[in-house]
Amino acid sequence: MSHRIVLASGSQSRRAVLAAAGVEAETIKPNVDEDAAKASFRASDMKVRDQAMQLAELKSVKISMREQGLVIGCDQMLSLDGGPFDKPVDLDDARNHLKKLSGKSHILETAIVISENGKPVWRHLARPKLTVRKLSDEFIDTYVDTIGDPLLSTVGAYQLEGLGAQLFTRIDGDYFTILGLPLLPLLDYLRTRGVLMS
Repeated sequence: MSHRIVLASGSQSRRAVLAAAGVEAETIKPNVDEDAAKASFRASDMKVRDQAMQLAELKSVKISMREQGLVIGCDQMLSLDGGPFDKPVDLDDARNHLKKLSGKSHILETAIVISENGKPVWRHLARPKLTVRKLSDEFIDTYVDTIGDPLLSTVGAYQLEGLGAQLFTRIDGDYFTILGLPLLPLLDYLRTRGVLMS
C-alpha cells in the first residue's frame, strides 16, 4: 500500500494546512484549463457545487494518471444566490466582489477528491455558509488597499486567517474548509488507508 501523498495544487494555504496536521505531501500543479472547464459546466447550467466537484476530480485524476500514490484534488467555488463567483481578476474586481457579498450570506462549495491509479477512490463536499456584515465603501477601499494582491488568490476576495475576519457576522462551517481544504474528513480517510495512525 503506497503511503505517498500528492497534492494536485499550487495552493500554499492547502499545503500549509496539511503540513501543520502532520501530513507530508508533494505538490504538483495539475495545469488544467479551469476557464474552459467552467465555461463548459456553466453552458450546461451545472450547479456550483457540482462544478467544484468536477474540477477537483479533473485535477486529481490528471495527476494520478502519471503519478503513484494518493492524489488529492481540491476546488472551492463561491456560490451567491446560486450563482458562481470566480477569483477576482484585479483589485477593482475584488472591490466589486465585496460590494456584492456585503450584507448577504454565501456558500463556499469546497470539494475534495482523492484518486489512485488514474481513478477517483474518495470524494467529499463541504459547504460552509458565511454571512458578511454590511460593508461601507470606505471600509472596502481601506481593506483592499491594505491587503492588496493576495486578495486575488481567493474566490471571495477575503482572507479569514487575517483581516478578513472583520468581514463576517456569522460563520457556519469549519475553519480548514474555509481555507480550501476539508481537513478533518480527509484525515479520517487517510487513517482508513493506513497512511496515518488510528
